Amino acid sequence: MAAESAVTTCFRHPQVESYVRCTRCDRFICPSCMREASVGHQCVDCVKEGARSIRQARTVFGGRIAAVPLVTYVLVGLNVVAYLVELARPSFEYRFAMLGTTPAGYVPEGVAHGDWYRLLTGAFLHLTPGEGTFGITHILFNMVALWNIGRVVETQLGRVRYLALYLLSALGGSVLELLLIPESYTVGASGAIFGLGAAYWVMGRRLGHDMREVNRYMAGLLLWLVISAGLTSWQGHLGGLLAGAVVTLAYAYAPRDQRRALVQAGVCVALLALLVALAWLKAASLTA
Repeated sequence: MAAESAVTTCFRHPQVESYVRCTRCDRFICPSCMREASVGHQCVDCVKEGARSIRQARTVFGGRIAAVPLVTYVLVGLNVVAYLVELARPSFEYRFAMLGTTPAGYVPEGVAHGDWYRLLTGAFLHLTPGEGTFGITHILFNMVALWNIGRVVETQLGRVRYLALYLLSALGGSVLELLLIPESYTVGASGAIFGLGAAYWVMGRRLGHDMREVNRYMAGLLLWLVISAGLTSWQGHLGGLLAGAVVTLAYAYAPRDQRRALVQAGVCVALLALLVALAWLKAASLTA
């Protein structure tokens, strides 16, 4: 009877005898629950708790280090899916393209008439074959640029900051289009990509990289901005570039202490509020 009372069992598997204790919580654990530790063994619960308490490494900009640029992959996928839908249903492009308002005499449509979603949805659409100057090369060029530069920027900023940068850049391009060319019908991710280009340049300076390569990329981006004045919407490109620069400057030069995330989020929220206010004021003037 005394021998039976001396038998101990695993706290997770009561049917299994165990004589080894977890070095952290001091509970008995069986071989399937044991995890090698620096001294002795720990149970799976203590290993999980320890992993949560370890401070995760972060980049200079405060982003969590991730080997897989998941957001970039998702953004490319969304653009490609939207393009396939455009090919299948041409009306889809017109329904969600960026449009501020229609000229007098046409059916009222656009942001000024309640289609606020166009400020973002237009940034996920592209010209289809036989449409405009570029056709299918429009999405090809944009997706190649997003694939190449987006992965670099995302690995430094982390997923949340990177997504905020991308969306605010896209919104900045659409808002400048609304302010300057409200009757123009535009599509394309170029505004967001120009924002990523600005981020790439700011990040290069902040990290002390060899700026010759970064400056060459930026010079090419600015050259395309000039060329696009006669081919596409330079307003969307410039708006995305400026918005991306503002956001990334906040990411790069915010205090590196507990206030960093607060300052970065505050700048993003302030920029969002400014863009929304400008869009609302312009929409009100167009419908006055």
